[in-house]
Amino acid sequence: MLNVLFLCTHNSARSILAEALLNHLDRQAPVRRFQAWSAGSSPRTGQQPHPLALDVLQHAGVSTEGLRSKTWDEFAVPGAPHMDLIITVCDSAAGEVCPVWPGHPATAHWGYADPSAGDAPDAVKREAFRHTLHEIGRRLELLMNLPPEKLEKALLQDAARSLANH
Repeated sequence: MLNVLFLCTHNSARSILAEALLNHLDRQAPVRRFQAWSAGSSPRTGQQPHPLALDVLQHAGVSTEGLRSKTWDEFAVPGAPHMDLIITVCDSAAGEVCPVWPGHPATAHWGYADPSAGDAPDAVKREAFRHTLHEIGRRLELLMNLPPEKLEKALLQDAARSLANH
């Protein structure tokens, strides 16, 4: 099983959507191959997943149980799950200096606009969250459909990075 960590700055929207959706899609697959987590480089004190992220996931039939905002430091300490692939999903997190991850996992950047940005009405933001979930889902399905040999450590980084263009 490949462990995938999705990173964003606050771990409240895009990374939460990616974590929940990959775990959901993988549970439906004939053979489980992925376990997803998410984290932020600098979640705010008391940060929680964005309510619209949770709403959009629930309306898509994706479980939100156990989702919480957390710092990436939780995954860089002894005893943390070993990550095979780390994907940044926002441009600011992609440009930050990341912790040194045990085992030197493959990395990729899949940039998405922040659906929570701005002061648009909730209905407009909800549609932005739906769109982001759909875009993340497209890439996750491509990742999940990669042949097993593309998921070998030596090829995983190139394969994951090539999906950023889809």
